[in-house]
Amino acid sequence: MQYWLLKSEPDCFSIDDLSRRPKQTSPWDGVRNYQVRNMLRDEMKLGDLGFFYHSSCSPPGIAGIVTIVKTGYPDHTAWDIHSEHFDPKSTPEEPRWYMVDVKLVEKFQRLITLDEIKHNPALETMLINRKGNRLSITPVTATEWKAVLKMAQKK
Repeated sequence: MQYWLLKSEPDCFSIDDLSRRPKQTSPWDGVRNYQVRNMLRDEMKLGDLGFFYHSSCSPPGIAGIVTIVKTGYPDHTAWDIHSEHFDPKSTPEEPRWYMVDVKLVEKFQRLITLDEIKHNPALETMLINRKGNRLSITPVTATEWKAVLKMAQKK
């Protein structure tokens, strides 16, 4: 089992949006970064867990947990000329971008804010804390996973 942190801007796609989807499941599409594409395509496995992170909002933070229910497959939004994720260099024959499907496991009772994460000594090496980290998906260690879950249990 691997752990991940998946970022999404809540005005684009929030944990509440996911909760309203049929079976609380949705493709995690629109990723346009090669390093993250490789994670989606090659590293994320069925049953892996991820933190659903709200980014580019005030305050940013972890809103809950998702699980991977479909492993990496070509992101068809890259072929849709009307999609904001359209990429003319990606084709069905030679896909450039990949996505996974995620299912909601739990929405936390409260947001675990980035400020809280930054001030937790157990999370000092978590990639979300690294200056300049702009990746939309990052791996999370088992120790970091447990530390965040402990934070989520506190009221």
